[in-house]
Amino acid sequence: MIIIADGGSTKTNWCLLNNENKKVYFNTEGYNPYFVTKEYIVESLKKNLPADLDLPAITEVNFYGAGVHNEEKAGEIRDAFAQVFTHSKIFVGHDLLAAARALLGDKPGFAAILGTGTNTCIYDGKEIVSQIDSGAYILGDEGSGCHIGKKLLIDYLRGYMPESVRESFWNAFKLTPDDIQENVYSKPLANRFCASFSKFVYEETSDRTYTRGIVKQSFTDFFKNLVTHYPDYQNYSFNCIGSVAYSFRDILEEVAGEHGMQLGELVRSPIDNLVEYHVEHKS
Repeated sequence: MIIIADGGSTKTNWCLLNNENKKVYFNTEGYNPYFVTKEYIVESLKKNLPADLDLPAITEVNFYGAGVHNEEKAGEIRDAFAQVFTHSKIFVGHDLLAAARALLGDKPGFAAILGTGTNTCIYDGKEIVSQIDSGAYILGDEGSGCHIGKKLLIDYLRGYMPESVRESFWNAFKLTPDDIQENVYSKPLANRFCASFSKFVYEETSDRTYTRGIVKQSFTDFFKNLVTHYPDYQNYSFNCIGSVAYSFRDILEEVAGEHGMQLGELVRSPIDNLVEYHVEHKS
């Protein structure tokens, strides 16, 4: 039996594939090595993996994760997993490679992630051949749930938010400015905290002009600072994985069109396509 897992900063989607290719899906939290330690990952896996999961029978684990930017970070994940999946060969790859394989299979093209964080690349059908660093949630991650959430929180702190939205925000969260500052600057996983407010932006109906404006500006920043810096980017379709891209796809299509790109594949989660990729490429 093998496992394929797609891990964002907030959530990991898992699929167990048995010897008859029957699929069993489950979820855990995300394991971005920039935000959690090896010890944390081990304890979380032991606590959150299904109780009836037959660990000794699993021969292979393929984990694609946010924050796996280099061999050092991949090694941290691999070492943690090896303490849980003790009978398994473990592959750890970047979540951007998962996105490219899920969206494009063996075809070359442009692939992106717009979820809690942001990532982009050019893929040659096998490997990522060009990637601009997103800068992560403090320096960049334009277009992401975290970026959208930060824009909302800044408007709230500065008093720029329309009164109707401000009232809805207070009723939903009861957060004072001090609460927000503490969650962002003193507590762990500030990226998840900021990204959680993108759901409010999606659901808030009292002033659609305002909320859509936040999302459009965030996507515009994403194209201006990342996408348009790829040579010949307009020759590609815009293919993207992630809940933010999927939820705000109408605005994303509008902004992509304004930058000369047509929308291609748009998928909330890559796990199904990624499983099919691994089925097709079984040795």
